[in-house]
Amino acid sequence: MAHASGHLSPLMTQSSSITATRGEGMYLYDEAGNRYLDFSSGIGVTSTGHCHPKVVAAAQKQVATLIHGQYAIVQHAPLREMAAKLGERMPEGLTSIFFSNAGTEAVEASIRLVRQATGRPNIITFQGCFHGRTMGSLATTSSSVGLRAGVQPLMGGVIVAPFPNTYRLRMDEKTAAEFCLRELDNILHTQSAPRETAAMLIEPIQGESGYVPASTAFMQGVRELCDRHGILLVMDEVQAGYGRSGLFWGHEHFHVTPDVVISAKGLASGFPLSAMATRREIMEKGWPGSQGGTYGGNAVACAAALATLEVYDDEKLVDNAAVQGQRLRKLLDEVKAANPAIGDVRGKGLMIGTEMVDADGNPDGERAKRILQEAEKRGLLMIRCGAYGGQIVRWLPPLIVNGEQIDEAVNIFADALKASA
Repeated sequence: MAHASGHLSPLMTQSSSITATRGEGMYLYDEAGNRYLDFSSGIGVTSTGHCHPKVVAAAQKQVATLIHGQYAIVQHAPLREMAAKLGERMPEGLTSIFFSNAGTEAVEASIRLVRQATGRPNIITFQGCFHGRTMGSLATTSSSVGLRAGVQPLMGGVIVAPFPNTYRLRMDEKTAAEFCLRELDNILHTQSAPRETAAMLIEPIQGESGYVPASTAFMQGVRELCDRHGILLVMDEVQAGYGRSGLFWGHEHFHVTPDVVISAKGLASGFPLSAMATRREIMEKGWPGSQGGTYGGNAVACAAALATLEVYDDEKLVDNAAVQGQRLRKLLDEVKAANPAIGDVRGKGLMIGTEMVDADGNPDGERAKRILQEAEKRGLLMIRCGAYGGQIVRWLPPLIVNGEQIDEAVNIFADALKASA
């Protein structure tokens, strides 16, 4: 009899050799009972840790009450309550919310909305941003050519502008911001006239490009251009949001207010749920029938999401992400100082990337891969990203992580770094 995994598509490969049987807090356990410190959190999803008791209890109670109340047909209490609670966390005025399942669906919904609300066709997106794998969101994604390969041409009306990635551009923060804003203004003069530009879609801290933050000068410049030309600013907070960066929303670091916010990942501690929020006057400009989906706003996912917010408040997880993120960054900077194989350490809060390079300073995806393998042998589960063979080792533990676990993970990483040389 063939192993069950033989029936899975070979096009989706896993980064570890682990088959997980159980998760608890910061840890995953395999079939042999081995314990792994999980610094992947399911790509930034299990912010409250694995199987938090409050989330489990809420989901179990809801499963026995109502599993699926399709919200184009009926409403249910968890849906209404989650809309209200999430609205309280949104930037002021962004209280009209549409729920779906995955981040990419929420991005798709935002693309439809901004085109309908403005009557304009074009979307400006930014180099290195990741917005999803479905065909509309994929057209706005440029974090890696592998995502787009073999399926182009993609949706039209998308223009890609530079993002102030100081490491990649080899510029300081001020110079990078000025350059990118000049180029963005140039796009409005050469490729997409303001009256044709519906929105600018951006991650405040890029995820799949390896945790590259924007800057205050750049983000405020983007906001100013949008205001000047009546363009909507859409903030993709799927990975950077929900406390991951040390503030509840990643864009708060840069003191800007978006017109649309997209959220997913940490929303429901592992249950599929995403959201798009905007001002009511913008949402009302969408066309009837343009929003839908069978499973969006699922009752069990909403119940888990409500419990997730309770845990955030009770355990002060956003504050913890800021404190532990500072600790992690300090330790990683120390490791980098002694290891030329680390070309860069960057990010905010508990989303930090360590970029691996070879002796000539070129991206080194193979080294990053070996580091993950050596870390796994030592009981630490990590993931990587990056357009050059996955050259960036990612740090995104659950937001419940404590200082001892940060220290343990960095020590294992340092050992794996030596063993992978």
